[in-house]
Amino acid sequence: MSEEFEIRNKVAESGLVNFDLSDLVPKGPRKGIDLKDFLFQEMILKEKDFREQVVAINTQEYQDSYVYVYNSADAIVPLWAYFLITAKLTEVTKKIVYGSREDLELILMHNAVQTYDFSDCIGKRVLVKGCTDKNIPENAYIELVEQLQPIVKSLMFGEACSNVPILKN
Repeated sequence: MSEEFEIRNKVAESGLVNFDLSDLVPKGPRKGIDLKDFLFQEMILKEKDFREQVVAINTQEYQDSYVYVYNSADAIVPLWAYFLITAKLTEVTKKIVYGSREDLELILMHNAVQTYDFSDCIGKRVLVKGCTDKNIPENAYIELVEQLQPIVKSLMFGEACSNVPILKN
């Protein structure tokens, strides 16, 4: 008795769209600039010295990088100091922000979700992948739901074998 068995991928046949948010994480190095390093005794910003240090920045070190500018010193830094650093690096960086590395990642993911073309998800059953090896800000998931909710047939979170239903339209 010889019966042929056909192996079927039921997940593929279900029309389920698997969406991995980690695919939207922008690629490229992340670099921080601590303004503490530009301050006299890590306390005072001397305009002339600061301007000289900014001019001396090797912009190639930041080429095609995502840069976050912060101040770890307990010192008040005038707003124009951030302007000078930004003006120096804008032409070579992919993005420059004020804040921590986490702030940078939050902004990058916000931009990625807001500019992504979700047309492949319209009217579909969408499963947002739950596990990833990349650190994705929680807010990116919230923004993803905002984008998907009005256009998908249904939205789930997790893995195909064990998912959590989120909504049905």
